[in-house]
Amino acid sequence: MKKFTKFLALALAVSMSMMALAGCGGSTSESAPEAEETAAVTKVGFIYIGSQNDGGYSQAQHNGTTAVQEYFGDKVETIIAENVSEEKQTVKTTAINMIDQGASIVIGTSFGFMDALEELATEYPDVTFLHFSGYKMNDTNFGNYFGAMEEPRYLTGMIAGMMTKTDKLGYVAAFPYTEVHIGIDAFTLGAQSVNPDVEVKVVYTNSWGDPAGEKAAAESLLAQDCDIITQHADSAGPQLAAEAAGKLAIGYNLDNSLVAPGSFLTAPVWHHEKYLIPTIEKIMAGTYVPESYYGTMKDGYVGLAPMTDLVPQDVQDKVNEVAAKMEAGEYPVFVGPIYDTEGNVLVAEGETLDREGIWTVMQSLVKGVSAVN
Repeated sequence: MKKFTKFLALALAVSMSMMALAGCGGSTSESAPEAEETAAVTKVGFIYIGSQNDGGYSQAQHNGTTAVQEYFGDKVETIIAENVSEEKQTVKTTAINMIDQGASIVIGTSFGFMDALEELATEYPDVTFLHFSGYKMNDTNFGNYFGAMEEPRYLTGMIAGMMTKTDKLGYVAAFPYTEVHIGIDAFTLGAQSVNPDVEVKVVYTNSWGDPAGEKAAAESLLAQDCDIITQHADSAGPQLAAEAAGKLAIGYNLDNSLVAPGSFLTAPVWHHEKYLIPTIEKIMAGTYVPESYYGTMKDGYVGLAPMTDLVPQDVQDKVNEVAAKMEAGEYPVFVGPIYDTEGNVLVAEGETLDREGIWTVMQSLVKGVSAVN
């Protein structure tokens, strides 16, 4: 009996072992195909000076980030840092934190981030750094990008020049910097192209983002009989001030038609994805070469927000006619003769400024502009 029991146990053990082996074989050949290799995810860090819903500059930057995420889907993961000050060590710490999370691309979206990114590009040669609005770069892993905002600025000047009833236009400006002056000058030249009698009054807030200060600056311009307000400042404060006064406004950075519908005409806007998407594709493919990109209306990088119904159709038609020429690359903004506020020649008759010339020559304000610091 014991011998039979031992034999039976042995037979059962062998049988179960064979069944187990058969089960393993069946699973491998029929129901468990080899796992596909998971594609690597590219992590991209974006550093904002403001919040992603600030209604202006940083929100326009974030719109580009959102477009990047939508385009690449699960191939790209974005890491976002908001309200980062321009203090160098703060920027470096923020970027290093992103790199520690696996970011192989870091994008700084404010001018004051430039020096920190330049240093990091040397310290982290395997990471690619992109910087908006700066001028520094290297030939390996650090490039910059900006746009010809003077083009849509000129168009908004045309709108204001044709629609003003007082011939006085107000401009809320951040700082008396070259970038800001280029915008003021382009706006003024656009207005003068359709209304030679127009004056442009400028108030500087000495801040990139100060909603209360920007609104107060607009109110001071409205008190000087300016009936259309525009801006190179981050918030919608100037548009809200114009609406409260029953006047008109031209925004900046993005379409704010829902924020101040009683005053908003249009705005010069950024389409950051037009640069970011193809550039990130090149970085992912290993074909990226650092450049100093300057996007235009022809590229689709800068443009004009849809004009609202507050803009008369004849004005829209005239502006669209010039916009079409700009989009074709056939309508440069800075063509001589152009004079400064003292009557000195900035651009000689028959001369057209290229990118280098614009950023060298147009540091001064043009005739027809008066500014208060």
